[in-house]
Amino acid sequence: MEILLEYGWVLLVLVGLEGLLAADNAVVMAVMVKHLPLAQRKKALFYGLLGAFVFRFLALFMITLIVDWWFVQAAGAAYLLFISIKHIYDSKKKKDPEDEAVKKPKKQSGFWMTVVKVEAADIAFAIDSMLAAVALAVTLPALGDFTIGGINGGQFIVMFLGGVIGLVIMRFAAQWFVKILEKYPQLETAAFVIVGWVGVKLTVMTLAHPNVQILDEHFPHSTAWKLIFWTVLVGIAVVGYITGVRGAKKQDHTS
Repeated sequence: MEILLEYGWVLLVLVGLEGLLAADNAVVMAVMVKHLPLAQRKKALFYGLLGAFVFRFLALFMITLIVDWWFVQAAGAAYLLFISIKHIYDSKKKKDPEDEAVKKPKKQSGFWMTVVKVEAADIAFAIDSMLAAVALAVTLPALGDFTIGGINGGQFIVMFLGGVIGLVIMRFAAQWFVKILEKYPQLETAAFVIVGWVGVKLTVMTLAHPNVQILDEHFPHSTAWKLIFWTVLVGIAVVGYITGVRGAKKQDHTS
């Protein structure tokens, strides 16, 4: 009975964690597809959600390789940091009055290129999601004498359930975020700052990898780092929301 309660508690925590990570993934999808016409946007979101499911499923079965191969984590971190910095840089250039007169309208990505970008983001988030899940699941006592993907069967089932519930949350969150971004377009920058911060989290995990050891390998799982990460994440979201709403109201008054 005690072991079942322990599993239930970890599953509850994992669902909350996966839900937050799914929300981040959904924000990225919403921003990336919002320039497309409505029909194409829905198709791109469908492919993005399908990719999120497939890549999380694959990452779940390859988790021992993802944990062992630090360069996979590094690639995920690099991609998230790249799209975050690029978006913020492009937004800053867009607001530069000196560039406004000579700037040509920026050509947006076509449908399939948008899908490729969304799928690449899905891979990076799948890596982060599964690393977070395994960090929680391995704290559980082994249940049963079978393994799946190098993980104890009981621990694997908890990770699988947490990931699936996170994907269900993402399914509804993606559509909601598209509507929010249409109403408050200024929230895009905050969304990509959050993406960059998740990239920083993956970077910390890479630097703490046993084969890299620039940081202490226990640091990414320490209470101090978790407190810093979630405090900053919530802070970015709150400040971004307040700034975005104010910006939208200001724009309504001037128009």
